[in-house]
Amino acid sequence: MSRALPVFGLIDCNSFYASCERVFRPDLAKVPIVVLSNNDGCVIARSYDAKPYVKMGEPYFQIKHKLKQHGIVPFSSNYALYGDMSERVMTLIESMVPAVEVYSIDKNKLHTVDVQS
Repeated sequence: MSRALPVFGLIDCNSFYASCERVFRPDLAKVPIVVLSNNDGCVIARSYDAKPYVKMGEPYFQIKHKLKQHGIVPFSSNYALYGDMSERVMTLIESMVPAVEVYSIDKNKLHTVDVQS
């Protein structure tokens, strides 16, 4: 006899802050970018194409030359934008999955319908 088993999932938006910046700047789709912390102190997000050149947490003043050398575009953080985009993503996910637990601004735990084993 089969029994119902719960199915869980995890959604993690890739390079979320960097991806949000690119939504309204499609000209940067193929350009490496980084997002800086408050007051442009250090790197808090990197697009995939920037990751080989820049480490998380690197102070901006120390890597300005490296960004220019590799054509990496820096952005000041825009938390209002990231919050709005996160809300849009969560709304979309919640419209498709019966139970969603928000884990962070770019991560969700999903509790889907039971499946038969």
